[in-house]
Amino acid sequence: MAASKKRSSLALKSLNHISRNCVDLAVSIEFYENVLGFMPIKRPGSFDFNGAWLFAYGMGIHLLQAEKEEDIKHTLTWKKREINPRDDHISFQCEDIVQVEKDLQERNIKCTRQVVEEGGIMVDQLFFHDPDGFMIEVCNCEKLPVVPLSTSVASCGLRRCASSKMPTIITTPTSSSDTITQHLQADYRASSEQYAMCV
Repeated sequence: MAASKKRSSLALKSLNHISRNCVDLAVSIEFYENVLGFMPIKRPGSFDFNGAWLFAYGMGIHLLQAEKEEDIKHTLTWKKREINPRDDHISFQCEDIVQVEKDLQERNIKCTRQVVEEGGIMVDQLFFHDPDGFMIEVCNCEKLPVVPLSTSVASCGLRRCASSKMPTIITTPTSSSDTITQHLQADYRASSEQYAMCV
């Protein structure tokens, strides 16, 4: 039997946006703009449904006004959930986790903090909900090194992504991961420079 040919991965470049259904579009816009720092941007006028586009940190947030009864019920169910770090979520890197936690407390936004340890490296995570109950994480995960599980990563996914935000490599890798790590570091530097020119 002939060996099956392995397909290459899709020719992707970077994360473009995340889309969320909202019970109250105005409330969600206020949250993503004033709490998370996103900037409202122009949305195609051809759309025949209510929504908003926002942009920051090299990525977009697309908010959609929930209109169907089943979508509203689904979103309202999310609002009642307790904070669970294992729920679906998006994560943002931050410079000062202590200040972020203080800011959330001042805004009366309930959050849960946890610490992850890996090889002596301590990573802080804050979890909280947006107005519709979707999970947001803020962390200092850049402390963790990006260590590929195999050298096959080099042949299937290390394309330059000018607008992506790659974690900083803070440890010195060994053996076969050296070349891959150099690519990751270069991607991070390039993405930082590109982002700086866009804001």
